[in-house]
Amino acid sequence: MRVVYIHQYYCNRQMAGGIRSYEQARRLVARGHTVDVITTDITPGGRTLGWRVTRDDGVTVHWFRVPYHNHMSYPRRLRAFAEFMVLATARAAGLDADLVFATSTPLTVAVPGVLAARLRRVPFVFEVRDLWPEVPIEMGALRNPLARRLAGALATFAYRNAAEVIALSPGMARGVTARRPGTPVTVVPNAADLDLFAPDPARVRRFRAEHRWLGDRPLIVYTGALGAVNGVDYLVRAARRMRELDPDVRVLIVGHGREWESTGRLAAEHGLLDHTVHMWEKVPKSELPVILGAATMSTSTVRPIRALWDNSANKFFDALAAGRPIAVNYGGWQADLLRETGAGLVLDPDDPDAAGATLAAHVRDRDWLARAGAAAHRLAVDRFSRDLLFERFEAVLNRSAGRRAALSRQS
Repeated sequence: MRVVYIHQYYCNRQMAGGIRSYEQARRLVARGHTVDVITTDITPGGRTLGWRVTRDDGVTVHWFRVPYHNHMSYPRRLRAFAEFMVLATARAAGLDADLVFATSTPLTVAVPGVLAARLRRVPFVFEVRDLWPEVPIEMGALRNPLARRLAGALATFAYRNAAEVIALSPGMARGVTARRPGTPVTVVPNAADLDLFAPDPARVRRFRAEHRWLGDRPLIVYTGALGAVNGVDYLVRAARRMRELDPDVRVLIVGHGREWESTGRLAAEHGLLDHTVHMWEKVPKSELPVILGAATMSTSTVRPIRALWDNSANKFFDALAAGRPIAVNYGGWQADLLRETGAGLVLDPDDPDAAGATLAAHVRDRDWLARAGAAAHRLAVDRFSRDLLFERFEAVLNRSAGRRAALSRQS
């Protein structure tokens, strides 16, 4: 099967960001499929015109430089989305395909996906990573009534034209069918990369020894975006309480985003920065395993907004793959998993002081850490391994392509 795979912000293991598309695409190639990924190049550098084509573990990747970063204003972001939408439509329509697959965000990637699929007369499969426009509406980021209607119409357009929709969480799946009842939806959450998150213990020991501020102290980590939805200031406020209870506990925040500076300022105002709280710019995915290997516990935070409970955070599954307990400050399906299995903690989203006290107590509880870490690893192996979930993903593509082949034979 020839798959055209549209993802505006594709990353591989040598880049900083989620690697879901890379892992899925390379596994498709290993199964004998042909994959062309259409994406943007947002690495630092001047603006250039034209497509750059690379081979990435057998995957053909088509890059076009469209500047984008989290500090951009909303109008500039929308311009980047629109630019890629036009470029990707032309590129995808010119490639041989048996199926066109597009993964959000942004939601605008559905347009080149649908148009290219129609022009090539092949099925279209859409993957929902964030529920739009529901999330930005609840966050207050999408206030204009016309913009809300347009975003809702675009979501309906994507679902209506998809042979099948893949959703990254049960809540996202419910959101899809609530907007367009009858849409075939399969849940394929983010995954645990067990092969990646098994670093050499000697590397982990060196990592701790090389950072004098860490040594053998307890370490709580946050890895990922510092955007408006993430609310990483919650962890800083919790760290203030942790310092009072256990001055040796360390917090490491690794990531990037528009709230990087404000989070750093808050840590500095509380006298935490470069002592209790350390902040590093984003690192390639390949460097995260050692960081998580050195961690006592990982964390995942969001703003206290109900719609964000349906997220499928990469950092959650990275922690499972590394066999590390994870603490979340939200409800929903991931919190239910932690309560059910004992693989981590569910913190009060409105009380970071109480969260700090809970974290400080658990990072010193060796028996609890061992049980929670083992439970996390069992979840990774039994329910969320990348290879296991890929089978479900590939089945959706094969099923969608098979429907089209069956219709062609009947006609």
